[in-house]
Amino acid sequence: MSERLLDRIESPADVRALPREQVEALCCELRDEIVQRVAKTGGHLASSLGAVELITVIHHVFDTPTDRLVLDVGHQGYAHKLLTGRRGVFDRIGKQGGIGKFLRREESRFDHFGAGHAGTSISAALGIARAKQHRGEPGFAIALIGDGGMTSGMAFEALNHAGELQQKNLLVVLNDNEMSIAPNVGALSSFLSRKMSKPLVRRLKSYAKDFLGTLPGDMVEWAHKAEESFKAFISPSLLFEALGFRYLGPIRGNRVDDVLETFENARRMLEGGEGPILIHALTAKGHGYAPAEADPFKYHGVTPFEIESGEMRKAAAGPPSYTRVFSDALIRLADEDPRIVAITAAMPDGTGLDRFQAVHPDRYYDVGIAEQHAVTFAAGLATEGMKPVAAIYSTFLQRAFDQVVHDVCIQGLDVTFAIDRAGLVGADGATHQGFYDVAYLRALPNMIVMAPKDENELRHMLKTAIDHPGPAAVRYPRGNGFGVSLDPDMKTIPIGEAELLRDGDQVAVLALGTLAHVALEAAHALGEEGISAAVVNARFAKPLDTKRILALAQRCRAVVTVEEASAAGGFGSAVLEALAEAGIAVPVHCLAIPDRIVEHGDPATLRASFGLDAEGIARAARGLLGR
Repeated sequence: MSERLLDRIESPADVRALPREQVEALCCELRDEIVQRVAKTGGHLASSLGAVELITVIHHVFDTPTDRLVLDVGHQGYAHKLLTGRRGVFDRIGKQGGIGKFLRREESRFDHFGAGHAGTSISAALGIARAKQHRGEPGFAIALIGDGGMTSGMAFEALNHAGELQQKNLLVVLNDNEMSIAPNVGALSSFLSRKMSKPLVRRLKSYAKDFLGTLPGDMVEWAHKAEESFKAFISPSLLFEALGFRYLGPIRGNRVDDVLETFENARRMLEGGEGPILIHALTAKGHGYAPAEADPFKYHGVTPFEIESGEMRKAAAGPPSYTRVFSDALIRLADEDPRIVAITAAMPDGTGLDRFQAVHPDRYYDVGIAEQHAVTFAAGLATEGMKPVAAIYSTFLQRAFDQVVHDVCIQGLDVTFAIDRAGLVGADGATHQGFYDVAYLRALPNMIVMAPKDENELRHMLKTAIDHPGPAAVRYPRGNGFGVSLDPDMKTIPIGEAELLRDGDQVAVLALGTLAHVALEAAHALGEEGISAAVVNARFAKPLDTKRILALAQRCRAVVTVEEASAAGGFGSAVLEALAEAGIAVPVHCLAIPDRIVEHGDPATLRASFGLDAEGIARAARGLLGR
């Protein structure tokens, strides 16, 4: 068997060493490699397949890493990883100790900026380009951003600034596949997708340029004005040129010949000082693998699958996910209350709101990758008597912190935050861990912060949050529930009331969220050792059930707090503050996520490493009691 081109690629220098005519063959091998590898490991498939030609040609045409490539999010980055020396360790992607799913500066000298949130690439690339200019260093900065990322307001802030600076060494590549994770929404997506902005436009622009060359001098100015008016109707170039960019495209982003010619031209333009430049590339998400092309939404993020059929290996049947329980409960509550509306920021499937949309399409809003807008939009709805529920992952709600403070909490508006993926998230790693919401929400006036012990309590907490006439947040984890039975009717929980799950008089274990079940296991083990342990399902990180907590602290010899959230400023901190204010001196051990970056890994293994398993809780209790 003849050696594959990919077998000779250890770095982008090897890509540049290939003859131009072999680049297409390398792209085909890369695409096959991605399918073969992801079929075994799972991961981000469709978006990586769609960007193979763009990434390969960037490394062929530009002098990376002297020229800095910044990928938006990294969903599209598997070709980049395979071309930059990580092919041999790719099978460990997303696994503990393995490479990450996204770009990470510490992982490779070719990863110049890490990101797991969309819309950051242009800002980062502009900063890199400006730094090169300040230091007098050679090279360009290249931002590869998907059209979904372009729905982020931050992307346009960066475009506006780059255009104002006229940053000559900056190239932005817009990978336009009409999707981010779910199909894109909004006026911008519609604008970029117009049929008239495809090959016909390029031909018409070429004809116009030839025609202008034949006109007498005083007619040229009029013709230029007419051409610009024409472009305004049929081409997205006007938008980007108005922001100060030279616009190239749209091009067929999965055609290697088109991409090579355009990127080579762009390099020459940058070398001639004609930046900033924006290349608009039309691609197909999932390109080259039929199942992913047919359903790019389904194949955005995949579990291991059979290559021939595209069938994903099904996990054993188990309890419903927290996301599913949330969406079912919200649909039922919305059936009864026409004021309830649901909002997502480009994650309808991930938050379960795709199911809500099917039942209540007129009360469902996907605002795109725009969490800041989502929160203030919810606040506006609330001012007029609606009951908005903003379903946003914990990691993404961080992007809207100011809006939660300024637009919701200060005004005390009736907005419910359904915070999915709270706690450890597994393979997605540091950028997606949901650790910080308890700490930053607990600090905000008017905010109620809840976490259910199981899927049944999640339903009651959702009703409680919606019924509460002010800001309220319910945080719940990724994955399946415990399989507990669901009460036929949802009920409102008294605000700030904890639940005593087990009584005891030697140590009090105060648990927030689903770790209450683990705390019960620990208490049972301690009981067999002759240690009497009380277990409290705290329910609320704010307001605390101080009456119950203080009573237990006075009666018991020690207190252990347990939470799958940041130790700094979290639930345990709230308990310590309450004890200090009451003047109660009792030994306390706060089990939580330590003050460090937590990378990808198996959640159960990570929990155990932080003492957030039954043995860890029991060990902490023994330590406080001198056992």
